[in-house]
Amino acid sequence: AGPIRTFGLKQEDFLAVIAGMEMDVRRDIQAPDWEALDLYCDRVASAVGRLSVKIFGIEKEKGRLLSHHLGRALQMTNILRDLDQDAMMGRLYLPKEVLVNAGIADQDIGKVLSHPRLGEACAALVARARRHFAEASAVMARCDRQSVRSPRIMASVYRALLEKLVSRGWTEPRARVRPSK
Repeated sequence: AGPIRTFGLKQEDFLAVIAGMEMDVRRDIQAPDWEALDLYCDRVASAVGRLSVKIFGIEKEKGRLLSHHLGRALQMTNILRDLDQDAMMGRLYLPKEVLVNAGIADQDIGKVLSHPRLGEACAALVARARRHFAEASAVMARCDRQSVRSPRIMASVYRALLEKLVSRGWTEPRARVRPSK
């Protein structure tokens, strides 16, 4: 209760995190549309950011924008990193629109992940993640440097991870990509 009062943390952000977890638990996520994926990213990542930026001392509007963009960039990077791991749990977070645009019509996750045009579908998510990283960087450039120290570190690590994924490619077998020490 103390930190909630001290930093003005909002109950709705805590509830959003729980709702994001429920999205994973209550139904297997398989090729959601962009709108559902965006809601998921907001709940599981950007809501955490909205809580964190208040503790970091970032101005309200800048904090909201940073949470929105960095949360989505980080979560989309996680989605791309964890394709095979998520598939083992019956989940596929790649939006159905990018699959259709890449010519992947199959509903079977294993067939989707072995499809020769999977890279095209992943490229759409990579492009969106890069845009969110760029927007997050622009917001951080307008903030007090000390207040965005943690978000800068996270952005740096995850942006490098995203680029490692792109360099590795999407063809099977996909080696696990991890951040450097």
